[in-house]
Amino acid sequence: MVLFDHHSVDPSSTTSERAGPKGSAFFCAAAAAIVAGTTLFETAMSDTSTSELTRYYDAVPYDSHPFPQTAIEHLESLAFLFGLDTPAPAKARVLELGCAAGGNIVPFAIRHPSAQAIGVDLSPVQIAQGAAALAAMRLSNVELRAFNIAEIDASFGQFDYIVCHGVYSWVPGPVQDAILRVCAENLAPSGVAYVSYNVYPGWKAREIVRDAMILRGGPRDTPEEKLSYARGMLEFLDQSARPDSVLKKTLDETMPIVRGGSSSYLLHEFLEPCNAPCYFKEFVERAGSHGLAYLADAEPATMFVQNYGEKAREPLLRECGGSQVLMEQYLDFLVNRTFRQTLLVKAERAGEIRYRLDAARLRALQFAGVFAPEDGSAIRLDGPEQACKAMRNLQVVLRLPVHKAVAQVLEQHYPATVPVEALITAAVERTGQPRDVVESPIMAMLEELLILGAVRVRRTAPEVASQISAAPRALDALRLAPGVALEAGVDASVCNAWHELVALTALERCLLEVLDGQHSPDALAAHVATAVRSDRLRFIKDGQPLGDNAQADAFIGQQIAQALHDLRRKGLLVA
Repeated sequence: MVLFDHHSVDPSSTTSERAGPKGSAFFCAAAAAIVAGTTLFETAMSDTSTSELTRYYDAVPYDSHPFPQTAIEHLESLAFLFGLDTPAPAKARVLELGCAAGGNIVPFAIRHPSAQAIGVDLSPVQIAQGAAALAAMRLSNVELRAFNIAEIDASFGQFDYIVCHGVYSWVPGPVQDAILRVCAENLAPSGVAYVSYNVYPGWKAREIVRDAMILRGGPRDTPEEKLSYARGMLEFLDQSARPDSVLKKTLDETMPIVRGGSSSYLLHEFLEPCNAPCYFKEFVERAGSHGLAYLADAEPATMFVQNYGEKAREPLLRECGGSQVLMEQYLDFLVNRTFRQTLLVKAERAGEIRYRLDAARLRALQFAGVFAPEDGSAIRLDGPEQACKAMRNLQVVLRLPVHKAVAQVLEQHYPATVPVEALITAAVERTGQPRDVVESPIMAMLEELLILGAVRVRRTAPEVASQISAAPRALDALRLAPGVALEAGVDASVCNAWHELVALTALERCLLEVLDGQHSPDALAAHVATAVRSDRLRFIKDGQPLGDNAQADAFIGQQIAQALHDLRRKGLLVA
């Protein structure tokens, strides 16, 4: 069987925890209005406060990029896992509340040209930036609107998926109700809504840090001054706090975030006028008052009590009496959780939800995963057990040949997915064992990996290559995306098939220009050679630029082969 090191990653600790508010200008305008005394958020806001906050967010826009946990394919897979069938993303209608410049919703539209997507945000500047990008990528199935969420009504229509990431906690109560109202009234009967928010108990301690930052930074004039003075306050406290104090422990947990976070993130997360965490149970109850029911967390590993150790498992199973919500609220206390990403459905569907995983549904999923032996060797079917690093940096110890065979196949195909039947067939071929011997341990392995969060799943295989073809191809919209061209600047990144932002090297950007499925390896090499001759691209070896000779050609050929391998592994080449 597969043994996992449950202590290598806290189930509640995820990269998305630090995503923070998205920076939708509408919501922050509403937050300012409540400070000024305005109360009718659903129907009216002060024109002055709206203009002031819109200017603020135009001046300090939040980074607009994809958040993998919000991927519509991911939401569909989670709903299916827990017993619900939802519309296929390929032809879905999707609404994002607080879309900024569209960095999270546009990649979905790229992957699914037959789907329809709408993003709303009050900031005209960010919407204009997004519109310009859409024009460059020649996309017609996504629309970005400068719009007030409080004015969304039935005329908008119904949506199969609604996403609201990094907004809910950073607005006052009436606006939170508006978000939930839209998630209820504009959600299709079989749809899923996603809402992320800060939670207690973890934010109890972080509020100390936020209050200290606001005390010194709040009165300053410009965003840059606010942040500079706020950081200075924390450095002072970090140096002066007693080593055994609650403050010092809080700072030890928070200072890495403050020191490593971007300016826009810190301004929105710690210095906005409104940041209202809540307990998970309170959020679920409030959503229930709007006719919505809790389905799952976007990080499903956080939902399973067995991931928290035996000392927690049995007492909580007895205490919570089968209530998933109560169980997860206890777990939030156990790990001092600070951030949640909740999936909601219509209340009428609550009775269909099943938290005991169903074998038939597991078989219908596509699996993807990485398995890198910690000693740097290859996965071997024979020989002793092997410790591997899997997804989320989890340690997985592979003991049996059948488990190693599955890990081999997933590793070789990643980032492409593999259906369960193909995994079983491959294990039979690689181990020489009959199907009735390998099938049961494979299913148990996949279930355990899924519960731990060491693999990814999809209902439908993503359009991503499992090997490099004779004429490699990337999606046209990615190749044409603003910022990808070599002339656009030093750094560039794009969204891959798993809804992740991945960085590109200069050579990868050069190759993307001609990865249209029409160019052979020789043609790719010729294109790169032309870029080198025109000084658009340079190769440096041993600190010296390469000249025009056979040795240089061989080196460049090796670099092109490596770049194609990396582009495939990054999930940017399509089948």
